[in-house]
Amino acid sequence: MIKKYIMTPGPTAISEEVLLEHARPLMHHRSPEFSKIFIEVTEKLKKLFKTQNDVFILTSSGTGAMEAGVVNFFSTGDKVLVASIGNFGERFKKICTRYGLNVIALDYEWGDTANPDDIKNALDNNPDIKGVLLQFSETSTGAINDIETIGNIVKNYPAILIVDAISGLGASNLETDNWGLDVVIGGSQKALSAPTGAAFISVSEKAWKLNESANLPRFYFDLGTARSYAQKTPPQTPWTPGISIIVAMNKALDMMFDEGLEKVFERHRVLSLAVQRAIEKMGLEPLVKDKSKRGFSVTSIEVPEGIEAKDITKIMRVKYGVTIAGGQGKLTGKIIRIGNLGYCGIFDIIVAISALEITLKELGYEFEAGSGITEVEKTFIENNYLNS
Repeated sequence: MIKKYIMTPGPTAISEEVLLEHARPLMHHRSPEFSKIFIEVTEKLKKLFKTQNDVFILTSSGTGAMEAGVVNFFSTGDKVLVASIGNFGERFKKICTRYGLNVIALDYEWGDTANPDDIKNALDNNPDIKGVLLQFSETSTGAINDIETIGNIVKNYPAILIVDAISGLGASNLETDNWGLDVVIGGSQKALSAPTGAAFISVSEKAWKLNESANLPRFYFDLGTARSYAQKTPPQTPWTPGISIIVAMNKALDMMFDEGLEKVFERHRVLSLAVQRAIEKMGLEPLVKDKSKRGFSVTSIEVPEGIEAKDITKIMRVKYGVTIAGGQGKLTGKIIRIGNLGYCGIFDIIVAISALEITLKELGYEFEAGSGITEVEKTFIENNYLNS
């Protein structure tokens, strides 16, 4: 028997406590029992988002919420600015293009981040831009955008700021209201460590103003309909939600707040730092070269010459039970990715780096065996993680 570990940037491992909640007998979505849980989860999500804005729970993957973030606020032919630093920035471009929007693309090297000055210049040169769309943490590379600075820029223009925070929310500090973020998107299967299948989206009053005139087609993802149902007594969803997922999310959110958000962020920082220092000690190259641009959710690692990425991921998964991710889009076959999101701790990182070391040795990569593990332990000790 091989014990299995999931070390991807989503979905992530789920605690026993959350799994038990997920296994509770099903309740009706219009029942008082579920209404109480639904209200609690919505309020807890507002606390996680650090917002007083409306927050809605959608039964979909994060991509569904990305689509909702487009179709609810724009009209055919509207000009939008998409700052793309990876595969999910490209996804925003595809969604906008599919719905007939006029996309101005700010394309950066995958592994780099968006330059706030470029966004300001684009807004100055195109006063008719209706929205700016980008990622907080780019899951495909591990880079993290300076959303605080970008938010403080965009709030001075008519455009709304739409942020895909799916892999960053809960791993790094994000302040929706203080930073002037109009639409923020999250997902259940990342730092929250809940089952897959739920996404959430916050909407500011500035965004609601655009919603009043938006004419893009929508039905299931119509946030106006969601808002009208949320204003009922008790609050409801317009369509049957992922009941068991939301019940599990309630417990997952409690666990985050019991730990304390600042401690959650610090844990993610130290875990990601341990991975980064370990792979560099092994002679591997991180995709994101600038340390200040690395997020706390996932580490992308360039595959050594002469070794196939698919061989690394397959051996680690099949032989050693450790599932990591490969590259996406144009980085397919060029990188591997180790996630440290959510229900993840010291020994998960040690296991992942150990499996990576053994696998690379099998594939003929030359380095000092054990050097990565030693660096992981050193990082934990230096950062006082063991006593936190």
